[in-house]
Amino acid sequence: MLNADSLESSLYLDLLKRCLTRMIFPDGCVNRNLVAEDTYDAAIRQVGRDWPTEAETMIGFERLAHLERCVTQAVRDGVPGDLVETGVWRGGASILMRAVLKVYGDLQRKVWLFDSFEGLPVANPDQYPADRHDRLSSLSAYLGVSLEKVQANFARYGLLDEQVRFVKGWFKDTVPGAPVDKIAVLRLDGDMYESTIQVLEGLYSKVSPGGFVVVDDYVLGNCRAAVQDFRNKYGIAEEIQRIDWTGVFWQRNR
Repeated sequence: MLNADSLESSLYLDLLKRCLTRMIFPDGCVNRNLVAEDTYDAAIRQVGRDWPTEAETMIGFERLAHLERCVTQAVRDGVPGDLVETGVWRGGASILMRAVLKVYGDLQRKVWLFDSFEGLPVANPDQYPADRHDRLSSLSAYLGVSLEKVQANFARYGLLDEQVRFVKGWFKDTVPGAPVDKIAVLRLDGDMYESTIQVLEGLYSKVSPGGFVVVDDYVLGNCRAAVQDFRNKYGIAEEIQRIDWTGVFWQRNR
């Protein structure tokens, strides 16, 4: 175990973020037609505006660094609960969260990964009108990453252990009965209204006071509508703070 406040710990987590984003050894990217391109732009990867060919995360360095700060503060402040990500892609953000627990020698908290491991659901506009024009389900060849692949990515970094839990299935089936009692950091990356509202309805009540709610896709109108509808419904007044061009968060006060 590293000393959490040591230079070695800082260097380890910084190196990990650069590896997870492939900023340390650049890869290529794909366009929205899923055609591979050799171009790499460090400024674009820094803020997570491209779709990497090899990186374990597409959220970019800035959102990773912010997530690290949330987990670090939750651990240092003793906020009760586990770390949860809903929509994990190749697992990079959750790998970082597990690494922070490792650095702090936290042997109690778990990192939960909820995902279909098949991509996004086909839009259901009858039930969720905001998703009427969503077509992300058609990109499952890229966005759908198997459970075995995500587990292998954890193992690559030496972070696959009993503190990492995988929950496979659509959120509508897995979130309502999720075996998570308390949450210190809840990271949503479901893109759609359906995926976002199902997670908030099922898990927000488990976020401890002082815990963080991080939303990756707030720039998308349907995701933003789900967040706003949920907050209005339950009178959530904590300020939504911007992380970068698409990510936002708030810290639960009550």
